Amino acid sequence: MTKEQYQAEIKYRLSMHILKNLLKDGLLTKSEYSKIDTKLNKKWRPLLSGL
Repeated sequence: MTKEQYQAEIKYRLSMHILKNLLKDGLLTKSEYSKIDTKLNKKWRPLLSGL
């Protein structure tokens, strides 16, 4: 894994952690969560998080 791939993985995981908390707190719907997750996957292309 390159440094850039590692940084993208960290950014994706941090973003997903925040999103999960927003979903848990009722500030996002499941539909919104899913849409944002899809966009983040396209943006960061995480290698390990998709496993």
